[in-house]
Amino acid sequence: MLNAAVIGRTLVFLLLAIALASAAFAAYVYTASERYLGEVVPQAGFAYEENQDPEFLERGRHIARTRGCFGCHGQQLEGLVFEEEWAWVGTAVAPNLAQHARDHDAMTIEAAVRQGIGHDGKALWSMPSYNFVLLADDDMAALIAYLQSAPVIEKALPEPDLGWEARWLIVRGEAQHMAEWAVHMPELLLGPDDDPQLVRGEYLAKTTCNECHGFDLRGDLAGDMAMPDLAILAAYSDDDFRHLMKTGEAIGGRSDLPLMSMVARDRFAYFTEDELSDLLAYLRTLPGTPIDPDASWRQLN
Repeated sequence: MLNAAVIGRTLVFLLLAIALASAAFAAYVYTASERYLGEVVPQAGFAYEENQDPEFLERGRHIARTRGCFGCHGQQLEGLVFEEEWAWVGTAVAPNLAQHARDHDAMTIEAAVRQGIGHDGKALWSMPSYNFVLLADDDMAALIAYLQSAPVIEKALPEPDLGWEARWLIVRGEAQHMAEWAVHMPELLLGPDDDPQLVRGEYLAKTTCNECHGFDLRGDLAGDMAMPDLAILAAYSDDDFRHLMKTGEAIGGRSDLPLMSMVARDRFAYFTEDELSDLLAYLRTLPGTPIDPDASWRQLN
């Protein structure tokens, strides 16, 4: 029979082996996920000229409000910590955007907003850059100018932490960073020869609504929630649509819509009447547009 000393040494060696194996596995997961996040290259081509004209800055503020900067980064752009919304991420932090914009140049901000690449050259994880890929250069420039001019409100924020669960999903190929999602966003379908109102409406829809409703606006999953095909809005009258966008209340008085009720009041209520008209005109064309089940973005997890 083995004596106590031999048994003790065996247990020590076993525990040491388990500890070493765990450390090696953790190192592999961390290294592999960091490599994946770092395998991105910012695309050049954005020409930015500083413009402090009040009308230009107001355009930037309008873009920031209607596209959700205040909703995710705080009503004073002071930054927010997301815990319940991103429970599987270690610590999800939307930075102090006013301070961030002052600390970095226009090219860095553009890469984050439209390309999903952070100031450290790594892909972002929770910034919905795919929603802003199609932002026109003029609107992107106005947004940057506004953010860099916005007052900085000091707020203590923790360091963001991707966490082991998210890193494991990356290693298993079950989750993609925002830079990868962004490159799958298709181009606008309408052009100079099409109805100008529909052109404007498509631009609004595909820099606003695709964050939740799919790149083609025909429905998608947002977490565990199924987001509807926006062709449903063709059934809305002008007044019903405006009421929905201004108050978050759908036909029948429903004001508890998943995300939509909150987002409408924080973002869409600030669209102009002309923008709402353009947007609805475009959404009314969706029932006649076929859905491509093989679109590349649908294949992403």
